[in-house]
Amino acid sequence: MQNLLPNVKVSLPAIAAGSAGSLVAGATVDMDGYEGVLLLTRISTANAGNFLKAQQGDQADGSDASDLAGTATVAAADGDLVVLDVYRPTGRYVRPVIDRSGTNTATGDVYALRYGGRLSPQDNNVADVIVSKLVSSPSEGTP
Repeated sequence: MQNLLPNVKVSLPAIAAGSAGSLVAGATVDMDGYEGVLLLTRISTANAGNFLKAQQGDQADGSDASDLAGTATVAAADGDLVVLDVYRPTGRYVRPVIDRSGTNTATGDVYALRYGGRLSPQDNNVADVIVSKLVSSPSEGTP
């Protein structure tokens, strides 16, 4: 078994959003060199019209992004963590989008974990955004 952290690339394509009824369109995630991406966020208000979905395209700015069929992931209860795994997308860029047309709702940060990279280990420290650490067989004691 391999450690997970050096074998995934963690990013934050969208920050938490306050309660509203508009779309939350995250930044595109460059899939070049990766097999898939796991997208995850919290949706405060469960409603069939509030869901996480994915779009893909070949432009880094997302200008050609189109919805991916079958990706709508709906929270079953208020505050659920919703997780969407997009394996082998055909476009270079994948973008997470939270549709809040069902009812106004707040959302959590949207995280993207790219996996199946051709190169590892991955560096997952991003200044002022993500701090990561891997420990192996740690002894008990002060964290």
